[in-house]
Amino acid sequence: MAVGNPIVLKPAPQTPLTALMLGEVISQLGLPEGMFSIVPCTNALAERMVTDDRFAMLSFTGSAPVGWRLKSKAGKKRVVLELGGNAGVIVEPDADLDHAVERCAIGGYGYAGQTCISVQRIYVQESVYQPFLERLLKRVRTLKVGNPRDESTTIGPLIDEGSAKRVESWIQEAVAGGAKLELGGKRRGSVIEATVLTDVKSEMKVSQEEAFGPLVNVTPYRTFGEAITALNDSPYGLQAGVFTRDINKAFQAYANIEAGAVLINEIPTFRADQMPYGGVKNSGLGREGVRYAVEEMTEPKLLVLNLS
Repeated sequence: MAVGNPIVLKPAPQTPLTALMLGEVISQLGLPEGMFSIVPCTNALAERMVTDDRFAMLSFTGSAPVGWRLKSKAGKKRVVLELGGNAGVIVEPDADLDHAVERCAIGGYGYAGQTCISVQRIYVQESVYQPFLERLLKRVRTLKVGNPRDESTTIGPLIDEGSAKRVESWIQEAVAGGAKLELGGKRRGSVIEATVLTDVKSEMKVSQEEAFGPLVNVTPYRTFGEAITALNDSPYGLQAGVFTRDINKAFQAYANIEAGAVLINEIPTFRADQMPYGGVKNSGLGREGVRYAVEEMTEPKLLVLNLS
């Protein structure tokens, strides 16, 4: 809207209400008719919009398989994709462990893990691995599970029971493959208990794929370089967090971690609207954030005046 682009918003079939509420607000702004439209429709109908030449740009937030498939159908359109990830965190021995634990607990289990930058993989230097794990388990046990309308609730239900069954099956598969279930793992309907896994192999789904649930893996490492390598061993690269007081390691992480953003002494779940937000690899294409979205949604145009 800031640059005059009409918008057609197609919400996910499972979550139309927030978009419709946004539409009610925007309808009071006095915008020209047709400037902002909301079309709750089937995904098949939405794909027809993707291929329609009257649309100059596609901006999609959702799963990687769907996002890349839509891009392949978009033809000459501009495309911005925000496709999620399995965000990693590195905890160095000089970090403030209490701060790191608190932030990782919020980042891993807030919204029941249903954010694309939810903390999923935590790599902890072996000298502080055990105290970190003990403190994390203690903190996670205090998180309230229940009705998300209650402001004291941290972990509510997943979007549907099918999603909860998928997360449950991934946990069971990991345990059958040698992972250790430190906490949680049980399902009640569409609610998954806060889960902490250790001894997770990098090729397991709970490590390689996006869990999109209240699930965190904790893994020890020896050297900082090994931690960066392990964090990069992922098809995703949206955001990453590093807890350290060493400025040299902060810049080493920034230079070598394959992600759209590296946050020092903060979890990857942090986001501010003025940030250039987006990822690499399967996590997406392009950047969101007000200034950066304006750049994505406009074309540079040059005028040369020869006044001689």
